[in-house]
Amino acid sequence: MTRSKNNNKKIPSPEYGVDSRYASKKERTADGKSLMEARLKRMKNLSEDQIITAKLFQLKLRMEEFTKNPVNEKHNFFTDFLKTYIDTIYNKRVHFAKDINITPVRLSQVLNNHREPKEEFILRLMIHSEKTYEKICDFHKRTWFQVYFHEKIYDTMSNQSKWRPLVEKHVNISRVIKSS
Repeated sequence: MTRSKNNNKKIPSPEYGVDSRYASKKERTADGKSLMEARLKRMKNLSEDQIITAKLFQLKLRMEEFTKNPVNEKHNFFTDFLKTYIDTIYNKRVHFAKDINITPVRLSQVLNNHREPKEEFILRLMIHSEKTYEKICDFHKRTWFQVYFHEKIYDTMSNQSKWRPLVEKHVNISRVIKSS
């Protein structure tokens, strides 16, 4: 009986996977620490504008991903994205309100879900975003509308049990169409 040369190799633990570079947890931890140190060192050298640019680019990608997928949870993503957008650019939200010519109270009501944003608000937000993203990356003007209405469609369809009985009372079919 002949022995294969490969029989003498140590089989890696399933914890580290088949393609793992690490033979032990100690090696993986050491490599992870050095990677984190390198990342922190690099991050310390970034300017404030570079950090803002990175955060805005990340926000854009998150918003686009949100509009491509079905909403699976009851959560107000529009206001979360809006808060992130404002807080990334401004130290105080009142400055954003001034820049888009609305009262701080109106902005607060939108951000805290006490009031729906009016179309005028979203249009101003759209223009503000276009100008902000101009030098960063391509930002479609429809993105804020897509996020807002994607969420509204989900909310409307998932809450049919609440609104449908009330609305259905007002709907009559006077002509029934027969299929052929």
